[in-house]
Amino acid sequence: MKKQLFGAVALGAIAAGAQAQSNVQVYGIIDAGVVAERGGAAGNLDKVTSGVGSASRLGFKGNEDLGGGLSALFILESGVKVDTGESDAAGSIANRQALVGLSSRDYGMLTLGRQKTTLYKALGEVGDPFGLGYAGSAKNLFPLAGPNTRTSNTIAYATPSLYGLSGEATYSLGEQQGDQSAGRQYGAALAYSNGDLNARLVYNNRNSDSVVPGAAPVLHDLGHNALFVANYDFHIVKAFFAFGQDKGFNSAVLPVANAYGYKDAPKPTTDSRDLLIGATIPVGPRGTVMTSYLHKDDRQWHQDASQLAVGYAYAWSRRTSTYLAYAKIKNKNGAGYTVGNDTEAGSGNAAFNLGVRHAF
Repeated sequence: MKKQLFGAVALGAIAAGAQAQSNVQVYGIIDAGVVAERGGAAGNLDKVTSGVGSASRLGFKGNEDLGGGLSALFILESGVKVDTGESDAAGSIANRQALVGLSSRDYGMLTLGRQKTTLYKALGEVGDPFGLGYAGSAKNLFPLAGPNTRTSNTIAYATPSLYGLSGEATYSLGEQQGDQSAGRQYGAALAYSNGDLNARLVYNNRNSDSVVPGAAPVLHDLGHNALFVANYDFHIVKAFFAFGQDKGFNSAVLPVANAYGYKDAPKPTTDSRDLLIGATIPVGPRGTVMTSYLHKDDRQWHQDASQLAVGYAYAWSRRTSTYLAYAKIKNKNGAGYTVGNDTEAGSGNAAFNLGVRHAF
């Protein structure tokens, strides 16, 4: 009896210790707004939609202390549509992120699974005053469609920070039998963060080849993206800058094939430059004005485009805010770019947003 009691106490102590060293968190964002889109071929569109400022999501993340500065971690994150209650990706339960890995205080972090690209993180976290959300999203002109945002079958490594410098590399396997390079994508980033200055230099390489056993392979040239982003906080205003170069097949995919119903549909460019100049301005203790100017310089088809955007967010608390935003694109020479938001590509050359965002 004493032995059984001693065993139960010991087991309970071990379980309590393991629980104290482990942490699992349920988190998410609920974002819904009224969107008014203008200028598309099918006419004006007014709608209630989800994920305008930030994509709505439900996630689970956790870590376990393994001792000696080493810990295990995981993230499972699914996108949801607040306006309908549906998943924003049919047939998927963790379409936004699904990863597991190890993190070392001294040696960095290694993760495996579906993850964000270095290109996407740099523009969203450092380069865009709208954080890739609202009508002013840099995604409207910068090349962040499809696999340039997230990649599956990815191995990622991030270094520790040393005197403000850090690095990250990702490698996504194409997993096409018979050709190890088909569908492969990799990226790298060098970051610097010190006080009020943040900057990143990013490279992304994408192979769009397709190899199916028994069929002729579909081959393309490689797509390359190079991006430099920076922001500096002057405290009365925070300034943002981004410049990108896109070359090769699928380096700058059009978010909408032919939004304006042109007889000659716009052509995706394989040689372009992207520019962003922007700012956020605090207004009182809770308000923030966001503004930016974007320009797409298409050096292949000369289908250039420019976007002006302005927005305002008011933080009612640390978790809840309301927002409004407006952006308009000027397309040249048959260009077909549209004003979207964080989760939608948009249908026309102008859009207005009004919504609510809550994080938990």
